[in-house]
Order: sequence, then C-alpha cells, then structure tokens
Amino acid sequence: MTTLFILNDPAYGTERSFNGLRLAKALQNKGESVSVFLMADAVSCAKAGQTVPQGYYNLELMVKGVARKGEMLLCGTCMDARGITDEELVEGARRSTMDELTERTLAADKVLVF
Repeated sequence: MTTLFILNDPAYGTERSFNGLRLAKALQNKGESVSVFLMADAVSCAKAGQTVPQGYYNLELMVKGVARKGEMLLCGTCMDARGITDEELVEGARRSTMDELTERTLAADKVLVF
C-alpha cells in the first residue's frame, strides 16, 4: 500500500503539519510506503537549520526521519514564493512540481491532506 500525504500548513503556529508527519512516520513503521508533498506554507517544514525551544517538536528532524524511508517532495512554486532555495532544504527533501504531485496522486492507494 502507498499513502500520499499532502501538507499545507506552516511548520509552526498550527499542529497540522506536525500531526501529518507523525502519522506518516507511524505508517512507515508499519511497513507502509509513504510519499509526502509539502505545498503552500508547509514548505517551511523542510527548511534546514530550524531552532526551537527546549522540549518543543522540531519539524526539520521529523522531515528528515520520514525522508529516510520515503519521498519528501516540495512544491517549487511555493518554495519560490517564500524565498526558499534548494540549498536551504534538509537532506532527503527535494523540489518538485504539480505534474509530479499529479503522478503521485494517481499512483497512491490513499491520499491524506493536512
């Protein structure tokens, strides 16, 4: 089974992206194949060098963890609109396109949107 996650919310300020990544990791731990597509403000989740207060979740670490076993794709248009370059992305994350999101959506057994 393949699950595609589409995340839209920013890294911090809401917990939707946090919860989407938590579920993605949990599914991977059960053997599920996972792809994550970050778009809109969610592209900030894959920005390297995040510093958070002690005891607070760190989306950079979560993105890296999910990317180790699956795909972590980012909307290139959304990255450009927010001034995020390819060089600023965490290891395992990469720029993508709507065409690639379309392909992943058609191929997925399940699509979850956060």
